[in-house]
Amino acid sequence: MEVILANPRGFCAGVERAIAIVERAIERFGAPIYVRHEVVHNKFVCDDLRSKGAIFIEDLNEVPPGQTVVFSAHGVAKSVRQEAEQRGLKVFDATCPLVTKVHNQVACMRREGMEIIMIGHEGHPEVEGTMGQSEGGMHRVETVDDVQGLQIATGVRLAYVTQTTLSIDDSQQVISALKQRFPDIVAPKSDDVCYATQNRQDAVKTLAGRSDLIIVVGSQSSSNSNRLREVAELRGVAAHLVDEAEQINPAWLRGVNRIGITAGASAPEILVRRVVDSLTDGTPEKVIQLEGVEEHVTFSLPKELRK
Repeated sequence: MEVILANPRGFCAGVERAIAIVERAIERFGAPIYVRHEVVHNKFVCDDLRSKGAIFIEDLNEVPPGQTVVFSAHGVAKSVRQEAEQRGLKVFDATCPLVTKVHNQVACMRREGMEIIMIGHEGHPEVEGTMGQSEGGMHRVETVDDVQGLQIATGVRLAYVTQTTLSIDDSQQVISALKQRFPDIVAPKSDDVCYATQNRQDAVKTLAGRSDLIIVVGSQSSSNSNRLREVAELRGVAAHLVDEAEQINPAWLRGVNRIGITAGASAPEILVRRVVDSLTDGTPEKVIQLEGVEEHVTFSLPKELRK
């Protein structure tokens, strides 16, 4: 059995920054450090941070007065920032800079009098945070059918933005439907789907052409990990999403000669290695590394947390 590793895979710069912010805050101010929502959507990462002193909460009311809170990589609505300020909480913002870019686009478009259509998944914290950048004038769609169901007043100027972790192919279908129904709709100045999402999806497309089965390392709550599984399946390759090696079902492997492995942007490489070792019995000769885009993106930490 051959194991083929996709490249790039795993952590992106936004995830690395978010994790580092929580770890540095614990080092600097001591435990506990409160984190609004899971800082990234990965069970292993969040469990590790809990062991170091992070407490994950969903409501700022759970943070005692005078304590430190970190906003997750997915971003938060303006109302959350205002609440933290009113309560006098010390805040470190781990919002991915690429999500912040979308927030800034929303603010600019709203100042210009446009209503905005957000393409994204219902209930995802990034979508909730982006929708919460404006008190009104926001609409959300997820599918082409949603576009047809939009109720927009006559004469309204429209623009759109997208969730950064969407499937590129799916988002393009929705964007095409928007442009067909609203020919004058304004696009973002640059693509909102982040570089890491695009690179990992492109790598899975390559991987699918060489694999009988693809295993995506990532948590069920991770949007970008789920999209990687879907990208593989759309190319006719069976694909499964697992948090760890122990979740691999031996039945998946029957009759399989080549297994492709990738990882979502919030999944650490140690989990990939455990999956590879479980499939190869620790034999490196059975592992093939595909070539791929080299990523050199880095995002700086808040000044107070830099060493």
